[in-house]
Amino acid sequence: MECRHCASPLEKPGDFCLVCRETNTEAVVLEAARDRATLTMLADEDCEEPVLGKTTITTMPEEGDNEVVELRNFAGLIGDEIRRKRPEEVYAGGDRAVIRAVREDIHHPFYRVDDDDPVQAVRDRRGNRALDVVDTPPAEKIGGSHSTLIGGRTGMQAIQAVAGHPHVKKVIPGPIDAGGKGSQSGMRAKVTRADDGGNVRMLLRDGSSVQENRVVTTARDREMGERIREDLNDVLSEADFQ
Repeated sequence: MECRHCASPLEKPGDFCLVCRETNTEAVVLEAARDRATLTMLADEDCEEPVLGKTTITTMPEEGDNEVVELRNFAGLIGDEIRRKRPEEVYAGGDRAVIRAVREDIHHPFYRVDDDDPVQAVRDRRGNRALDVVDTPPAEKIGGSHSTLIGGRTGMQAIQAVAGHPHVKKVIPGPIDAGGKGSQSGMRAKVTRADDGGNVRMLLRDGSSVQENRVVTTARDREMGERIREDLNDVLSEADFQ
């Protein structure tokens, strides 16, 4: 394949061009199974051939103590392929353990997609209006008049997981209600339905305590806010807060 910008030869489809220093891949779609991962490279939808190519990476799943190393190595190989493309976004569906390991290995905006045809779903999704990306560190997005979080450090980890999303502008902790029903399940977190402005609420529950936190997003309407809500709940689920 040749670079779309300067026609220099590329080693693999969608690689970042080291000659003209331009990106060829706009987004990568990761379809992850525990033993196999398929990466589909997508160009801008205005291109005649928006699907640039696919790469498959395999592993032999291990058990016991060896599984940790094997999974980390598998995620590293996937991460290496993604990094050489330098995409603006990564979309992923499939095995949660693999996706969690890859998310920890790369530093690109990362979204989950669950669909029978994830590549087409991502193409449809990217065809809509683009959302602004907030590059502010998660800790700097947290503010408001209520500084106490239920669950202590665990509650802060849940808040920061949400604040780390690229389409979250700010997380504003609310007051703590200690009058709820008790629970033995530990800290739980959930993002609720978006409002008309695209903003959502994040509920933290710990025992009988409940805290509602306002999450300001870059969404412009309820529909786009719902997409962010789904992403945030996936992030919380992968972090074992649901």
